[in-house]
Amino acid sequence: MKVAALIAIWAAPLFAAQIPAGTELTLRLNDKVASEVATPQTFKATLVAPVILNGTVALPTGLIVNGTVKQARAADANAKALLELSFTTLSDGKVTIPLQATLAALENARETLDDKAVIIGIDSAQSYGGRLNEGLAKLGANEKFAGFAGILQQAKQALKIQDVNANIDYEPGVEFTLKLTQPLNWTGVTKGVEAALTQFPNDASLAALVTSQPFRTVAAKPPKPSDMTNLMFIGAEDQIRAAFTKAGWTEPAALSAKSKLETARAMIEDRGYKEGPMSILLLENQAPAMAWQKGNNTFASRHHLRIFRRPDTFQGQPVWVCSSTHDTGIEFSEKDRTFIHKVDSEIDKERAKVVTDLVFTGFVKSVAIVNRPEVPTSVQNATGDTLKTDGAMAVLRF
Repeated sequence: MKVAALIAIWAAPLFAAQIPAGTELTLRLNDKVASEVATPQTFKATLVAPVILNGTVALPTGLIVNGTVKQARAADANAKALLELSFTTLSDGKVTIPLQATLAALENARETLDDKAVIIGIDSAQSYGGRLNEGLAKLGANEKFAGFAGILQQAKQALKIQDVNANIDYEPGVEFTLKLTQPLNWTGVTKGVEAALTQFPNDASLAALVTSQPFRTVAAKPPKPSDMTNLMFIGAEDQIRAAFTKAGWTEPAALSAKSKLETARAMIEDRGYKEGPMSILLLENQAPAMAWQKGNNTFASRHHLRIFRRPDTFQGQPVWVCSSTHDTGIEFSEKDRTFIHKVDSEIDKERAKVVTDLVFTGFVKSVAIVNRPEVPTSVQNATGDTLKTDGAMAVLRF
């Protein structure tokens, strides 16, 4: 079991050392930034994952990065939207130091970063909605098909399909990664919420519990082996729900004609759908008791997971097993005749994402990483994507 090592890393006091250039910081926006706002914009973002160097916490969670919008440009017919962020200081409320860093990655965003770390918006003409409008315009210009184009336009209006908004609008809660461009000497607060984690009370019984759990879900239709279980939660259902809600995750809508229509609208309009439905996966013929997801401004990318209630208890508390993956794109499957999400094959990254998100809420009491030697390290899910893992399960006690 890799229990003591994890607690020791996260609970250890900050060491006095220089944090080197190239170190990455995971941040969550506190304020909205937008490409169509002409007035000067300032913003704050919170460090939501501890920075670990040489096995010790170098920067604790909860620190605030202050920044400004260096340049912004709204989308128009001739140019894509543009947004450039500048990061100026790192602060704990008492100690504030200069920060030199650049934007390194956007979380679940439809936009891209250019080689100067400027956020470049989408080309609305290349979206499904843009192509739909182009097709309707071509039909309308043809005297023979003008009437048919009018019918299609009425159908579009009846379905409440909106034109694509190609501006860059990042609401509070959007996450991104910074990379230090110069070394950093932090002299402020030494501990975040992760420092309050405590050891699990019985390592041996925890290992036995974890290794007895099923490690593979099965798709409902058609029945095929799919996602792997990679997390365990120990606690009451209301504790788990409160933690995910505070971490900014949302529950999916049930699969229905209404949610399928909203999914289609989100794809056509090239926007997010934070309550987007999920396919049904079963664990030992049991449907999930809960499901959660976290997205941004595109339905194509999202963190998502399913939680299954188990018959076991640990220290008198309910036990739940979870399968989590990161959807990174969407494509049409000729085989299944439907759109399917593609996932990041490195599912241990998603396990770590869930752990850090929930620890940051303050609801988690203990964290353990338990090896499962019998679990395969590479499989394929129900739609053919490869899933790679070290086989371990992260256990969170609330």
